[in-house]
Amino acid sequence: MDINAQLFDFIEKSPSPFHAVDTVCRMLDQAGFVRLQEGRSWQLQPQGKYYVTRNRSSVVAFAMPAGEWGGFLLTSSHSDCPTFKVKPGAELEAAGLYTMLDTEGYGGMLCSTWLDRPLGVAGRVLVETDQGVETRLVTLDPLRLVIPNLAIHMDRQANDGKKYSKQTDMLPLLGDAGAKGSFDRLVAQAAGAEPGQVLGSELYLYNPQPGQKVGAEGEYICCPRLDDLECAFGTLQGFVQAQPGCNVNVYAMLDNEEVGSGTKQGADSNFLASVLERVCLCSGRDRQGYFAALAASMMISADNAHAVHPGYPGKSDPVTRTRMNGGVVIKSNANQAYTTDAVSAALVKSIAAKAGAPVQYFVNHSDVRGGSTLGNISSTQAAISTVDVGLPQLAMHSCCETAGSKDLEALVDLCRGFYSSSLTLQQDGSWSL
Repeated sequence: MDINAQLFDFIEKSPSPFHAVDTVCRMLDQAGFVRLQEGRSWQLQPQGKYYVTRNRSSVVAFAMPAGEWGGFLLTSSHSDCPTFKVKPGAELEAAGLYTMLDTEGYGGMLCSTWLDRPLGVAGRVLVETDQGVETRLVTLDPLRLVIPNLAIHMDRQANDGKKYSKQTDMLPLLGDAGAKGSFDRLVAQAAGAEPGQVLGSELYLYNPQPGQKVGAEGEYICCPRLDDLECAFGTLQGFVQAQPGCNVNVYAMLDNEEVGSGTKQGADSNFLASVLERVCLCSGRDRQGYFAALAASMMISADNAHAVHPGYPGKSDPVTRTRMNGGVVIKSNANQAYTTDAVSAALVKSIAAKAGAPVQYFVNHSDVRGGSTLGNISSTQAAISTVDVGLPQLAMHSCCETAGSKDLEALVDLCRGFYSSSLTLQQDGSWSL
């Protein structure tokens, strides 16, 4: 199975952040990693491989080297994507003829792309059992919903630009009037429980369309949730394929980047920092040793980047032209929307050259405000030299996104080379490779 087919399979198994983490955990299990619990003491061994989750929507994995080590080599990505979350007590009657679901927007999605396509529902359900309260992941197959457009005959200005109301324009159709009361039953059924056992849920809409190659020669891929599961998958592949050198290798996939990361499981929490500190403590280092390890560490923050759009080239920088199938993108910004600086960019360029991974650059058009990512937010919790990278794509935050079919392999090669390197801090601003 080629790397893009593996990516499509990974994304298909990951309709929600909870499923994405579960899929990653299963892959780590197969690679010989041992699951730890935050609420218990850890005993780490040289060459041991471990992972831990928080909220079941974020995961941090790490691999210990054979002997003494200097710092951490990390990649970070995120498990969430813009979508619609189902509200509690979700059913709504419409026109006396239909049953709708009451939803709210999660993140900054392109609303129009969610219209007129079959949509699934997935997430987690909390079930009361004889042993207590249990979390169960659910996908409400074969249920499909649709958010129907208003016909052009009833909205003659629809093609002249439209502002969407998430409360009126973006509610999904569950069924006719007879469907009232069915949603709770379907949720319980998917969780293997009775409706009275369901104590709570976090459910999201998702696009069930499978990924596929497009273009005259299959040079592009079209798939839901490429931002950021493509980077989450690529960095994981590099992580599990590498052998630690003189550092501790760390893989992080964190939740809630699309809404600011300000949660207990997001990049602005202590999750990643606490894992790194516990690794130090288990290795016999004190608090001072922890800070010394952070200073000797490097992180690749991996979140997809914008390629030049064929219809809107003027939205991109006139000189730095980021293209699909041009390799891994190094992202920088004068106002620090990205954490890349000259040192971290130089290090990743050197590592990429040795790994044979092509790289290119992204900068914003100076008059067009770009997005941000989790690199700078993570640095507020654990100050680590960081470079922001991504894979180039079109239609970011669409219900279905487009990227290059050759770029994922470049990210895997880069991360494998990064995790296999013996990166060592000599003094502030100088490193040996």
